[in-house]
Amino acid sequence: MSEQRVIKKYPNRRLYDTTLSKYIRLDDIRKLVLDNVDFVVRDAKTDEDITRSILLQVILEQEEGGEPIFTTDVLSRLIRFYGNTVQDLASDFLARSLEMFADQQERFTRQLSESVSKDPLSTLSELTQRNLKLWQDMQLGFFKAAGVKPPEKDKDEK
Repeated sequence: MSEQRVIKKYPNRRLYDTTLSKYIRLDDIRKLVLDNVDFVVRDAKTDEDITRSILLQVILEQEEGGEPIFTTDVLSRLIRFYGNTVQDLASDFLARSLEMFADQQERFTRQLSESVSKDPLSTLSELTQRNLKLWQDMQLGFFKAAGVKPPEKDKDEK
């Protein structure tokens, strides 16, 4: 396994890739993420790990430059979780949700390529049912961990 790549951030706000020995931009950081490159961003002066703040800047740049993922309502809800008693729970829930979503996306792509000879509609329906079941199970776990009674299912849903 390769060593973790180190990016230094200088007081002039420039990012320096120590592996490539050159200055890079936030877009280059985004490419590292997309390419699954293991990296850390360190403040050149204090050696503090500032990877999270740089990743937030990348997200902000992405949100401003096109179709945003986060609506105003979603961002407001996220802000309300900070300092709340369920902050850790919300963080864990979001992390698991994104992980599950990425796994399902990968599985969907794989199954779609494998099922070229199968009926695509039944494959999509099958995958949707599995995703819905996983999502419901995860929500149930979230409600239980938070000590909240999950909403009752309608008679039609049972």
